[in-house]
Amino acid sequence: MRDLDKALADIVAIRSQIAAGTAFRGYGPATMAATGAVALITAILQFWLLGDPSSQPLGFFLGWFVAAALSGLMIWVEMRARSRRHHSGLADAMIHQAVEQFLPAGVAGVLLAVVMWKFAAETLWFLPGLWQILVSLGIFASVRSLPRSVAFAGAWYFISGFAVVVHASQTHTLSPWTMGLPFVIGQSVMATILYFASGDNDVED
Repeated sequence: MRDLDKALADIVAIRSQIAAGTAFRGYGPATMAATGAVALITAILQFWLLGDPSSQPLGFFLGWFVAAALSGLMIWVEMRARSRRHHSGLADAMIHQAVEQFLPAGVAGVLLAVVMWKFAAETLWFLPGLWQILVSLGIFASVRSLPRSVAFAGAWYFISGFAVVVHASQTHTLSPWTMGLPFVIGQSVMATILYFASGDNDVED
């Protein structure tokens, strides 16, 4: 029994090592572009429906939580389908690796929003920029298993996040466009990179 357990553990370790050195093809350009459309629609709706987002922060952030959840669901559904198609037996390991790379940034974004809402509501204008910076860190963490050029998308979110913080610091207000436009551009960049990526030749060994 011990030999069997050791053999199974060795198989799992080998599969994990193979997955770590394989280009992840679970993200599709069409879905990435669709998540950019979700961001644009959310920004437009908030522009129409929220006269002053700063006076309605709950509605503002709830709208973006819904947009993020919808985008995450779209990516998850396609990721599972594409992984089964492209990675077959390694699909589960590849998906686990992809989620593991981005999960810390996602969890940090949620917890940061909760803590700021509970203990520092007057600083909520910081949050859109901070979210973009966290997205950039998640993308940079995924570069080793994606086309190297996705670093350009990570750089965009990094720069836009700090730019949004600087801009918002002038008025301490919330705007649907400081969330919507950076994500529309960032997701469009991701979609374009994934579309033109050259497979394993553009992925780090």
